[in-house]
Amino acid sequence: MGDTMMGLVKEKPGPGAVLKRVPIPECAADEVLIRVKATSICGTDIHIYQWDEWAERTVLTPNVFGHEFAGIVEAVGSEVRGIAPGDHVSAEGHIACGVCKACRTGKAHVCPHTRSFGINAPGCFAEYAVTKAVNVIANRQDLPFELACLQDPLGNAVQSVLAGDIVGKSVAVIGAGPIGLMAVQVAKACGAGTIFAVDVNPLRLQLAERMGADEVIDAGQCSASQRLRECTGGDGVDVVLEMSGNAKAIVDGFDAAASGGRVSLLGIPASEVSLDLSRQIIFKGLRVEGVTGRRMYETWYQMKGLLEQRRIDLTPLVTHTFTLDRYEEAFALMRAGQCGKIVFIH
Repeated sequence: MGDTMMGLVKEKPGPGAVLKRVPIPECAADEVLIRVKATSICGTDIHIYQWDEWAERTVLTPNVFGHEFAGIVEAVGSEVRGIAPGDHVSAEGHIACGVCKACRTGKAHVCPHTRSFGINAPGCFAEYAVTKAVNVIANRQDLPFELACLQDPLGNAVQSVLAGDIVGKSVAVIGAGPIGLMAVQVAKACGAGTIFAVDVNPLRLQLAERMGADEVIDAGQCSASQRLRECTGGDGVDVVLEMSGNAKAIVDGFDAAASGGRVSLLGIPASEVSLDLSRQIIFKGLRVEGVTGRRMYETWYQMKGLLEQRRIDLTPLVTHTFTLDRYEEAFALMRAGQCGKIVFIH
């Protein structure tokens, strides 16, 4: 195995990254060393690669980044039980403290002391990765690595969809990026009524149709909120899943929401968003929910059930695969938005 490995490193603050030899991480008593077989690029990785204000505030350098992965256990620490070399695994990317009030009351996904794999802890764009044993998630051996590595973002979609009642309800997924596309399929699998997908990218809208959207709306060609109201007989949409983070799209989502409906917010706006609370939320009696990460570990078990019983199929979502040495090409494609999910095969 040797003492070093190839890893994609954010060496210092600023745009870009470097593929270089780095030490193979050491496995502590409560950790697991994993031979990485597939990783995928997340929107967060784009923020890190381009180095925006969020990255400046949040990201540790130098550091191997990347947090969506699947692989095979190479070694386990002396205190680890129930995990063995040869197991196929992924991992929850949020490393919660385990002792704060949030953690102790079943809300570890909002632990204020969270360290994040690949952001301010070493990540997975490398040949090997180390993570806490409590974060490790077992995968079935017949689940392809290029799909198994998508479970972290899939968890965002599952938590968003299942944050409230969904059966038979009309659903608008605003922002047909990878997580929005997953949300379309999850909503369909969980018994939603009419599913609308809203975006301005024709390729992403085509993918939304492939993932099961009943109607796609190009927000660059019409008023999305007006169109959603027209399609629902003027009532508005029962469930709005906001995945874009675009300020106008967020406002449109609240306008399109039906009275007594639900708005789940996953997309992260770059700055403050102005809303008319009286008209758009209070007098409508809306339920508004912020969604971050995955509920640990309820969401993981929910998505396992969907994946393993083939209620959902993420295959159409993976539009491109690369080897890690082609990272510049992969990140350029991701930034251009002319793709679904991009996977590195290790």
